[in-house]
Amino acid sequence: MEPEMVVATTSEPTTSAPSLRRQYARNGAAYHERGEGEPLLLIHGVGMRLEAWAPQIEALGVSHRVISVDMPGHGESVPLAKDSSLADFVAWFAGVLDALRLDRVNIAGHSMGALVCGGAAARFPERVRRVALLNGVFRRDPVAKAAVMARAASIEEEGVDVDGPVQRWFSDDEESRTPRLLTRRWLSLMDKDAYATAYGAFAGGDSTYADAWPTVTCPALFLTGSGDPNSTPDMARQMAALAPRGIAHIVEGHRHMVNLTAPEAVNALMRTWLATPETSS
Repeated sequence: MEPEMVVATTSEPTTSAPSLRRQYARNGAAYHERGEGEPLLLIHGVGMRLEAWAPQIEALGVSHRVISVDMPGHGESVPLAKDSSLADFVAWFAGVLDALRLDRVNIAGHSMGALVCGGAAARFPERVRRVALLNGVFRRDPVAKAAVMARAASIEEEGVDVDGPVQRWFSDDEESRTPRLLTRRWLSLMDKDAYATAYGAFAGGDSTYADAWPTVTCPALFLTGSGDPNSTPDMARQMAALAPRGIAHIVEGHRHMVNLTAPEAVNALMRTWLATPETSS
């Protein structure tokens, strides 16, 4: 395991996230593509959409072919069947690679997207150049597990919770105001059934591929905010300790939506990760 880096930042948040032009893969996935070069595929978390990667699309699209995809049932992607598991989302992700004719690719996921990317690195490592997990979860403790399972069970009757995630994911400060408003808007656009399916897979998937990290030999980035109560710094450190080429980065003073609230720091860390040689010397 490489040393951990703790990053302090005073970066300004992204100020806007306009709707991005989408293309459509034959498996029903909607995606946005920008730039040329080595491909980087981005997948967001539950309740979000590909625009949640706007700061990274803009910054990393200068040097890479950046493809941001709507998760099933989010944005304009076709949903998966009700009660699909994390393994089903990982299989869908493989279908995206096939549809876009991507043999080997860098992959980065946020939250639920991080679980999908971890599964991809475990299931088809020959197609993964590098993997990055932003605000990823790993083997929740019993209290956290019970809380997330209860939230998943409540969706059927109560619908999509907008206020709860915003309160957990952000500090109540003026710098986070725009990302908070964007996140609230994206959550409010979600279809309840698609949200329930994705959240159920997220709630039950924190251990699905947890045992695979010692076999993931590509450069692996584990990044989270110091104040994230659910995708905690300890989780990032644990995964990095297990992955042969894992490294943990903790962005001080930020929570769950760190790629929106600290985009300059996150972009810099991702550039370094993308520049890491695929094979160790």
